[in-house]
Amino acid sequence: MKIDFDGIQAFVVIAELGGFSKAAEHLHVTQTALTRRLQKLESYLGLRLLDRTTRYVELTPVGRDFLPQAKAIVGEMTIAVGRLKDMSKHGRGSFTLACVPSMASHVLPEAIRRYAKLHPGNRIRLIDTSAFEVRDAVLHGQAELGIGIPTDRHPDLVEALLFEEPLMFFCREEHPLSRRTAVTWADMREAELIVVSSMTATRIFMDYQLAKRGISLNGAYEVQHHATAVSLVAAGVGTAILPAFTLEEGARPGVCRIPLTGPVVKRKVALIRRHNATLSPAANAFLELLMEGVSSRTG
Repeated sequence: MKIDFDGIQAFVVIAELGGFSKAAEHLHVTQTALTRRLQKLESYLGLRLLDRTTRYVELTPVGRDFLPQAKAIVGEMTIAVGRLKDMSKHGRGSFTLACVPSMASHVLPEAIRRYAKLHPGNRIRLIDTSAFEVRDAVLHGQAELGIGIPTDRHPDLVEALLFEEPLMFFCREEHPLSRRTAVTWADMREAELIVVSSMTATRIFMDYQLAKRGISLNGAYEVQHHATAVSLVAAGVGTAILPAFTLEEGARPGVCRIPLTGPVVKRKVALIRRHNATLSPAANAFLELLMEGVSSRTG
């Protein structure tokens, strides 16, 4: 069934204002166009809703019965369209974001704080998971946006570089290397390293970059998450090589973050979204805010 909304709206406004002239003015159409709308609706229904002469307009018995339902249809549609226009104009709504944990614990909170201030009624569902699962969440529509480490290219996904962050050396302030302004990869050969799992994108990236340079490191301990590695470093269990944004300088008392050189190795952090997929207004508003923040951080 094809619903003739224009015809129903015309019928309601004519009935409420009591004439074609006022109704046409209210709807910003000509009287001829308004008449055609009503005639088209009546033709489709096979019923006359209004009796009209040059002097008056009067509801037929069928028109009187139909008017309350017609008003409800027009009212609900007006509210629904208004809500969508409001979402579009102000970026309102909710969306799901997938993100690697290292971003969720450092870079992302500032972006979410700014987003909440600009869009107080919006809600973000955050999936903090591995880089591979971030990609899959976006690919299968479980998240509109993803922030993670670039993995295997997929034709249905688009990756936009957000920034690059260097890998750094984390240790307790009592460690022999803690006073250095920089350390080299060669210095790591004797360190009791805590490494992240070989199944994580960060570890795969790090091993690849080191293998290209003929450097091989063995970890004394292996963990799944960066935050766990930081906690073990803070407890004096060992040292770690982690992305710079894992922990801000001074955020964990007793833990030092030292640049790694010879060579400086950086991992890429990308924004991931589905190819040719239209974002919801809420997700698009967050994307614009995030890109502005990244631009100011890197610019």
